[in-house]
Amino acid sequence: MQIALAPMEGLVDNILRDVLTRVGGIDWCVTEFIRVCDQLLPKAQFDKLAPELRHGAQTAAGVPMRVQLLGSDPVCLAENAAFACELGAPVIDLNFGCPAKTVNKSRGGAVLLKEPELLHAIVREVRRAVPAHIPVTAKMRLGFDSPDAALDCGTALAEGGAAHLVVHARTKVEGYKPPAHWEWVARVQEVVKVPVFANGEIWTVEDWRRCREVSGAQDFMLGRGLVSRPDLALQIAAARAGHDYQPLDWPALLPLLQEFWRQAQAKLSPRYAPGRLKQWLGMLTRGYPEAVALFAEVRRESDCQRISHLLGMVDMQHTETYRAIA
Repeated sequence: MQIALAPMEGLVDNILRDVLTRVGGIDWCVTEFIRVCDQLLPKAQFDKLAPELRHGAQTAAGVPMRVQLLGSDPVCLAENAAFACELGAPVIDLNFGCPAKTVNKSRGGAVLLKEPELLHAIVREVRRAVPAHIPVTAKMRLGFDSPDAALDCGTALAEGGAAHLVVHARTKVEGYKPPAHWEWVARVQEVVKVPVFANGEIWTVEDWRRCREVSGAQDFMLGRGLVSRPDLALQIAAARAGHDYQPLDWPALLPLLQEFWRQAQAKLSPRYAPGRLKQWLGMLTRGYPEAVALFAEVRRESDCQRISHLLGMVDMQHTETYRAIA
C-alpha cells in the first residue's frame, strides 16, 4: 500500500509538505500545480513552487516530491516537463482534476475531462519528452458535470503513457461536496492496466476501510483528511497491519504548528503569514478541540508577535518535542 499527500493549490505548499511528512506514513507528495501556458517557464517558477528540487526532490524528512504541471498545450507541457526533469523532478504528474473556475476558464484542470482525445495527446507528448526512467502520472476527477466519460478519460490517460492514475471520486461540479463515489474508482481500474489510487473524502480510518472495500483500491491519496489529522497516514498503516496505534495528541502536534508558523514567517511577509497559519489551524479544528480554542484566539490577530505569544513561542526557536519528532 502506498499513501500519498495530495497536491492542494494554495494549501499544501513546501512548508506544509515539510511539516506533514515529518510526522510519517507518507510515501510521496506532489507540488501545487505549476501552470503552463504558452512558453517554457523560467527556473525561478519551479524554484518558487518546488524548492525541494534544490535538495534532491525530497522533503527534509526524505519523502520524495513529484512535480505537477497544469495546462492544455501538449507540446508546451512536454517542453516544461523535460525542463523539470533537468532540474531534478523524479516524476512528472499532470493535473486534470482542479475544479477552480479560474483554472477551468483558461483550459486547465478538470475542464479537460470533456476532451479525452486531448488528455491522451498531452500524456503522450509528455511521455515522449521526458527520460524513459522518469514516470509520468496523472490525476483526474470523474468528469466535469457527470461521470459518463470517466472510463474514456481513464483509458485515454493510461494508453497515453501514464504509469498510474489518481482518481478523485467526484466530478468538477460536485467539487468537494460529500459523498465521494468510490465505486467509480473500481470501474476505472477495470478498464486500465495501470494502478489506480483512490482519492476523496477519506477523513478517518473508518473512511479508509470503506473506501478500500468499495473501490477495491490498494493505494490512496489523502488530502484534506491528512491536513486535518496529520497522522492519518500512520493511523491507516497501523490499521492495515493490525497494530495498535496511539493517535497524535495536541501536545505532540503543537510543536509542528509552531514550526509551521516559524517557516511561514520566514517565507511570507507579515501581512500574509498570519493567513497561512489560520488556514491550517482552521482545518485542525476538525479533529482537535484544543485547535478550536486556539483558533478562536488567533483568528482576529494580525500581529505576528502576538500570534507567536499565543502559540507559546516567545523567545523560542524549537522545542524538545519537535526535535524528537524531526
